Amino acid sequence: MAAASTMIAMTQAAIPTATQPPPPSPTPLPSPTVAALPTIQPPTIEPTKSADSCNQLLDVAAAGGRKATLKINNLTKGPVTVTIGLGSKNAFGQCGYLSWIIPQKNSTIVNPPQTGSGPCYWTYAWVNDPKHPSLPGGAPPLCMNSSDKYTLDISYDSMRITPP
Repeated sequence: MAAASTMIAMTQAAIPTATQPPPPSPTPLPSPTVAALPTIQPPTIEPTKSADSCNQLLDVAAAGGRKATLKINNLTKGPVTVTIGLGSKNAFGQCGYLSWIIPQKNSTIVNPPQTGSGPCYWTYAWVNDPKHPSLPGGAPPLCMNSSDKYTLDISYDSMRITPP
């Protein structure tokens, strides 16, 4: 009986008692604050505005009626950004670049200035397919010295130019 009474007493002692919460603090404690993350902006590159610079949009109007016809075919499942440019002045005194966005599996016809006797356009493309982004290469210089239709086919891994 003594052992049973001791066990009951020990069980009663092990039961937690209700404790009162501490009184409210006159000054509220500071809440944790998350510091703002720094915003990282890509560098802004402004085209050079010197008279001999070709880092600018090509002045299409300066060609007068001497324009070529270029059909750009996007053979991919994502939009494509296509840029052509002249790194030095052509026979008409023009240089610079032009750019277009072609929707997936689509084509567009554009009318850039003819190149005349040279130089020819360089060509660059970005395939913006989220499942298969790529930078197709392999396009030879694009020399357009007539108003006949030239064709630029863009796939995931290459660009092909077909003259008229």
